[in-house]
Amino acid sequence: MPRSSRRLGCPPTTRCGPIPAPGARSCECWSGFSERDTATASRAGSPCAALGRAHPGRCVPPRSGWPRGRRVARPAGPSRLPARHVAGRAGPPGDASPRARGRGGDAAIAGPGRDASPSARPHRADAPADPRRPRVRRGWQRTGRSRRGTGHSEPPDVLGFHEVATRAVRVTGLRTRVLLLAAALVVAFGGVTARLGQLQIVRYRELSGLAERQYSRSVALQAQRGPIVDRNGAPLAASSPAESLFAQPRAVGDPVRVAVRLAPIVKVAEEELHAALVSERPFVWLKRRLPPAVAASVRELREPGLSLVPEPLRLYPNRELAAHIVGFEGTDGGLEGIERAWNDTLAGTPGKAVVGRDALGREIEMQRVLQTPAAGQGVMLTLDAHIQYVAEREIDAAFRRTSARAAMAVVMEPRTGDVLAVAIRPTFNPNTFLDVPSRDYWRNRAVTDPFEPGSTFKVILAAAALEEGVVRPDDRFFGENGAITIARTTIHDWKKYGWLTFSEVLQNSSNVGSIKVGLALGAERYYRYMTAFGFGRPTGLGLPGESRGQLREPPRWSTLSLPTLSLGQEVSVTALQMVTAFSAVANGGTMMRPRLVKSVFNAQGRETRRFEPEAVRQVIAPETARTLTRILISVVEAGTGHNAAIPGYAVAGKTGTAQKLDPATHRYSRAPGVLSFVGFAPADDPRFVMLVMLDEPKNEKWGSEAAAPIFSAIGREVLRYLDVPPQDTPPLQIVSGPGPERVAPRVRLVSSSDSDPEGDGVAAIMPDLRGRPLRQALSMLAPLGVRVEVSGHGSVVKQTPLPGSALAPGVTARLVLTPSSRALQRGEANP
Repeated sequence: MPRSSRRLGCPPTTRCGPIPAPGARSCECWSGFSERDTATASRAGSPCAALGRAHPGRCVPPRSGWPRGRRVARPAGPSRLPARHVAGRAGPPGDASPRARGRGGDAAIAGPGRDASPSARPHRADAPADPRRPRVRRGWQRTGRSRRGTGHSEPPDVLGFHEVATRAVRVTGLRTRVLLLAAALVVAFGGVTARLGQLQIVRYRELSGLAERQYSRSVALQAQRGPIVDRNGAPLAASSPAESLFAQPRAVGDPVRVAVRLAPIVKVAEEELHAALVSERPFVWLKRRLPPAVAASVRELREPGLSLVPEPLRLYPNRELAAHIVGFEGTDGGLEGIERAWNDTLAGTPGKAVVGRDALGREIEMQRVLQTPAAGQGVMLTLDAHIQYVAEREIDAAFRRTSARAAMAVVMEPRTGDVLAVAIRPTFNPNTFLDVPSRDYWRNRAVTDPFEPGSTFKVILAAAALEEGVVRPDDRFFGENGAITIARTTIHDWKKYGWLTFSEVLQNSSNVGSIKVGLALGAERYYRYMTAFGFGRPTGLGLPGESRGQLREPPRWSTLSLPTLSLGQEVSVTALQMVTAFSAVANGGTMMRPRLVKSVFNAQGRETRRFEPEAVRQVIAPETARTLTRILISVVEAGTGHNAAIPGYAVAGKTGTAQKLDPATHRYSRAPGVLSFVGFAPADDPRFVMLVMLDEPKNEKWGSEAAAPIFSAIGREVLRYLDVPPQDTPPLQIVSGPGPERVAPRVRLVSSSDSDPEGDGVAAIMPDLRGRPLRQALSMLAPLGVRVEVSGHGSVVKQTPLPGSALAPGVTARLVLTPSSRALQRGEANP
């Protein structure tokens, strides 16, 4: 603790400082305290007061010359007081005279010695009363500290009030600052901890991905897409191994030289390649889906910065065959048809590879494959490639012959609802789907384009009237000589008729008779049957863009609505809806849900999902369906549908000629509209239902003349292909070959990896058809585009050309069949 200098005359045992030591004669020995500090004296008590209480008569009050209120610092050296204070602080007579030094020097103050008598030591009571002297509070004293080695106790250090208050303020301020600092540290530490938690836990994936992209880049490996096959396994879409070429421009040495060497291999212009190789982007595609041979030629260049990644090539080996059903695949997956509707199943699971980066951020060769791509599953359709081929052949011929705006044929199996063929013109090649004049060529008109069916819709009216008992087949109706007026509107027949039975109304497609039947049936009942047959709602086939058609509810009908609806106007339907409704009649009144996908199978060929036929509802009673079928047979045999007849088979059907609404005049145009025919065969045991439709054909006016012959041509081939024997012809003579031969495995038409999808397809090779049923043999020949002549029934025992022969364009294949495989067992074979 800092001390002041001891004055001259003070005992040697006296310790200088603000507190007098035991044995001090006078408080005047201490230069570090002012007894006249009133605040200190009044609140804390003065050192002299403490000394006086401990040693009465030994403390002399200080002189009046002491500076008031001044506190002297306690340096380690001698006390320094101004000389002007020394004279007024001299001791009693007899003591040594004070020696004054210069300004700021020390001064010795005389006082009684340690050996003076007690009477010489002034007591507090002897001190003169000084009004300026503060009173000392009695009773304040703390037990002093014991000095080492002396046995004496020191009085406690007594501080002034200002010093105590200042120290308290300083302690409080320091404590506050410490607490604030500690709180700030806690808040900062908590913030840092929370931020670390956010970065390490919440944003872990994001930040780790950013860090990974700094030294590597992920490349997706496309999985091999699953095949699409017909009901017999013939491929409609397949994938072939291929590789896609990409470049890392920063790693390319000489872009000009690389472009010159690469252009003739990948068949891309040098200017286009050079622009890609000098691009600022780190990754650019140069050519997608190169065949293996071309990819091998690129590898031989050994140019840095060029890389190949596996990317299977999608091929459509039959080109336009079933293009609107199969659809096509683009860079981002399926875009139309089954390719789009079943994209998730066909696409499989993509793989993943890592392309590394060097220290400068330049991409280097592929390092490793993180995830191997998993091949997609295959889809088996209900389509039959041979029926599809026959339908497209006949529709294409009619489309070209009539210069129609569009043409289509839809074939369905009535007992299961399986769609066997959908032929649409105009069409496109899925291998080059962008090479079309308009995207309308992609449109599947059978499900997306509704049309007014016309007289074919009279079958729905007849079914409802027969089921409700409104009419019977022999009920008679007057034809009004070909014209009837309703609500000041006259509706004409295409021919003047008198009295007609209900069967004759359908045979001759009488408008007047149909209107009278419709009025007798009523709006509510007619609307109920129209919705029961599936009109006004999608069929649920599963293809994108299917239309529901248009069928208004009876409250929205006008006075003319019921008569015109009885003629197939004021209602729009799709071709698929019409075929589905007729299938209900052919199936004994039970409507089946249309089915296009038969099953799904994995890469090993094992079936993983199967879709069974589904009955929707019983629309009409079986007896009503049989009655209506007999009427429809008469339409073909003796009515407007005679051109649809198939020799040897009973055909039931109805023709249709519908006018189209002119958007300019809002009236029905007199120009040719939609000409159609809908029917099924054989009528007593239907194997197929077919709709044929021509949209705005040139030089054609009636559906019986334009559409019915197409139905007959397709139906004849289909019945032969389905091995349905004629009903009114003798059995054909069976012709067989002389010897047996081992049946070879089935030849599947799959394009090789080197084939060009933009070319004319794969070179056709005659497959081995011996021992196969006619249906399977024709299905195998259909994609080859050859005409087939068949002799007999059953399995193939002889074929021309021979298996493995190249098929020249326009060649005709001749097949000889026998009802069983006995010929093969006897050792018969081709000569």
